[in-house]
Amino acid sequence: MPLTAYDLGGRTAFVTGAASGIGRACAVLLAEAGAAVHCADLDARGLSATRELIAEAGGTAYTHRLDVTDRFEVAAAVRRAAEAAGAGGGRLDVLAAVAGIMHSATALETRDEDLERVFAVNFKGVLYACQEAARAMIAAGAPGSIVTMASGAVDAARPGLLCYSAAKAAVVQLTRTLATELGPYSIRVNAVAPGWVRTPMTDRHDAALQQRTEETMARLSPLRRVGEPEDVAHTVLHLASDASAFTTGQIIRPNGGATMPW
Repeated sequence: MPLTAYDLGGRTAFVTGAASGIGRACAVLLAEAGAAVHCADLDARGLSATRELIAEAGGTAYTHRLDVTDRFEVAAAVRRAAEAAGAGGGRLDVLAAVAGIMHSATALETRDEDLERVFAVNFKGVLYACQEAARAMIAAGAPGSIVTMASGAVDAARPGLLCYSAAKAAVVQLTRTLATELGPYSIRVNAVAPGWVRTPMTDRHDAALQQRTEETMARLSPLRRVGEPEDVAHTVLHLASDASAFTTGQIIRPNGGATMPW
């Protein structure tokens, strides 16, 4: 496969959670590959910073302040992104549904509001984005790639992460189901399940605790380090590009080998 397979020139991508962390890294890398990237997030200041990074890299970016838990907001934003692609009704080629939140509580301490909030962002938000992106891709009659963001938490039980792990497991099943339903339209659907990645979401706000956590997580990896947002973004680029033209319904794990069986 020639390196040109990673060229996304002339394509339109929509990235949720693009204001920071993995979402920002994905938006920047997709833009560097040539895509016009629509960056969506609730954090307007973070979106502006992402747009500046893309501009500095010579890419094209648009921003949408978006609550992914609002189905109607998501539909409107995806429609604007497709229409901005140009004449002929526009099109959307790539969706990276990255937006997510983390909540920590034991199973016995989990409240209804915890479940509702985490599932609203981490599952419903992904579902809404996938539905609208798929509709736009089908309407355009062109191949497309949808990439969802799962987590290494789906592979191992972690104390205090019931809501988060359950929502991400639901994303995995959503991904596989969509892959079967959208394949006839030449739309590929895959998930990325990262290991521990150093992002604002995983920042413990206590330097000593953060260091101990990262040291513990690094020991789980044969590479003896935790991930960086760019490690995950390169996996997303691969799945978004023609280099993965025969890959769908897969869960790709950029985790430094942390979940290999003993």
